[in-house]
Amino acid sequence: MRPDGWHLTDDVDDFLARAGDFLRSRPAPHVMQLTWTERLRTRGAAAYGPQAPVLGRLEEGGRVLATFLRTPPRLGLGLSPLTPGQADALAAHLAALGTTLPSVGADEDTAAAFAGAWRRHSGATATLRVRLHLYRLGTLTPPEPFPAGRGRAVGEGDLEQLMAFCRGFAADVGEDVTIDAGSWADTRFADKRYTFWETPDGTPVSLAGANPMISGMVQIDPVYTPAHLRGHGYAGAATVAAVRAVLAEGATDVVLFTDAANPTSNALYQRLGFVRIADWAAYEFAPPAP
Repeated sequence: MRPDGWHLTDDVDDFLARAGDFLRSRPAPHVMQLTWTERLRTRGAAAYGPQAPVLGRLEEGGRVLATFLRTPPRLGLGLSPLTPGQADALAAHLAALGTTLPSVGADEDTAAAFAGAWRRHSGATATLRVRLHLYRLGTLTPPEPFPAGRGRAVGEGDLEQLMAFCRGFAADVGEDVTIDAGSWADTRFADKRYTFWETPDGTPVSLAGANPMISGMVQIDPVYTPAHLRGHGYAGAATVAAVRAVLAEGATDVVLFTDAANPTSNALYQRLGFVRIADWAAYEFAPPAP
């Protein structure tokens, strides 16, 4: 495939005007691209740092076939599903532009195809960093037994506890981010709505977040329970409470990602009624040796 079918821009509104229908046509496989373009649209292209985002679409005969994003702060590459030929054409196009890439993330087949193509065209080495499973809610099934307590929406007065839980989550998944009162508004965590699960005495013991609804779809992220409180069903209860809230607001799709290497979380979400629909992977790139 010729690489010149790829069109690049840093204008989020223009990108969505041309590729938005394509992304919304299959919201679950495009969840990461829909989420990040919505953040850039609402916060502005410079919201995550001085580097401009790069957004691309593959067009043929006026029809969008695929898309990619490079968003601050790390400017890793996020891809819609691609054929091996499309992945190779994109890698050739970006390498010809002198692009440097720290990473790529996509469905497993696309990520592997692009990692191999990027190695061929740029000389970079690729290392698999993480594998993920993407789940979509089928029929919500609350856990039995259900832990004592209640779910409640997180309010403005809960910011310190909320930031502490988000710091714990970021540490658990190896996310390099500063989360404090000064940086909170600039993090990816700030535009979500959160639900605490509280014990009967009102102590928050678990957290579930929900991204803004896009095309009827809500992504649950993050879900976190401090290590010393795990094993009591709190994460499942918090997730159920958060899911019930977004369904009540009209969500037609609820999705979430899990670490493929974590059997506990995968088993939990399956018990709650989530169905695995795709496997994802992320590769990190190192430049070729001099």
